[in-house]
Amino acid sequence: MRKPRDFDAELQALTDKARALKTRKQGQLGELVIATGADALSIEQLAGALIDAVGADAARKEAWRKRGAAFFRGDGARARKGVGRDANGASPDGAGPQPPSGEAGAA
Repeated sequence: MRKPRDFDAELQALTDKARALKTRKQGQLGELVIATGADALSIEQLAGALIDAVGADAARKEAWRKRGAAFFRGDGARARKGVGRDANGASPDGAGPQPPSGEAGAA
């Protein structure tokens, strides 16, 4: 005869695993913010940039993906070249808009 399954114990184990994964993800996101230099932004600026990023078009997201891949390959200086630009593409000193290639960083 088969041993009955303890669904409560299995559910608790899955809940614990999900909680651990969520905690790990939050830690990694914090590390990413620091590694990219985005921790220099105010919390309001960072939240606004992320909200804009969620609604960005596919071409812009692809440009960001490429820059992110370059960052993780260790080419961080090149990938961060647009960090000082705001969400509208202007540099902090108001020097003008970003290049049309969509390579400005939102985070």
